[in-house]
Amino acid sequence: MKRQDYISWDEYFMGIALLSAQRSKDNHTQVGACIVDADNKIVSVGYNGMPTGCDDDAMPWEREGDFLNTKYPFVCHAELNAILNSRTKLKGCILYVTLFPCNECAKAIIQCGIRKVVFLDNKYAGTKENQASEMLFRMAGIETEQYQKNGQDILLSL
Repeated sequence: MKRQDYISWDEYFMGIALLSAQRSKDNHTQVGACIVDADNKIVSVGYNGMPTGCDDDAMPWEREGDFLNTKYPFVCHAELNAILNSRTKLKGCILYVTLFPCNECAKAIIQCGIRKVVFLDNKYAGTKENQASEMLFRMAGIETEQYQKNGQDILLSL
């Protein structure tokens, strides 16, 4: 008889997004993303970080101050990294992401053909950027769904 306590596809893919977020060096917000095709195959992952080739020890990670001394003009979001890291077409794929996408990432998600976004947290709900993302997703017919936590812990020992 097969075991019955295995994790669901949604748990697996959100788990991969959460694990990917652990690669982020951001001292405030770690975001991870996992893109899955129609056959439940992972086609890409990403996390928020500095662009390839930019020394993240030399880059600013601050949230406040002069714009060029903050992380905001430099950090590449997890969703965009996952899209750019992909080596295949993403039309019809599902994006699992630990934070609801910003309006800039929403545009990239739409342009590459992702059909659904499953997100863990929406801590910026109600902001103008969040409202713009929701409007773009609605207009483009992208389904969004908040991941429902079940309280299960998955322990990884490395």
